[in-house]
Amino acid sequence: MVKVPAAAVAASGLVGGYAVARFTKKRQLGGVVLAVAGAAAAAQWKQVAGGKVAGALTGAYIAAFAGSHPLAKKVGPWPAVFGVAGGVAAASYVLVDRRA
Repeated sequence: MVKVPAAAVAASGLVGGYAVARFTKKRQLGGVVLAVAGAAAAAQWKQVAGGKVAGALTGAYIAAFAGSHPLAKKVGPWPAVFGVAGGVAAASYVLVDRRA
């Protein structure tokens, strides 16, 4: 089976969670997408790089989600979501995915 890089899982969770919430008008459903992808990425982070790195990246994932809201007021919602997703994906790649 092909392993999807954790960076792609995390970025997809942020972008997909926002897209689901926006287009279905159900924020809770978007939250489910965000949480499931975050948990899947965290499991990969822990397996490859250990608990400390997984904890730091999980914190970054949550901070990116929270930070996208005020950022959206300045640059718009989609640029904010893509920006924070790219940041988390880059961190995941540097700390985890290039090791795997």
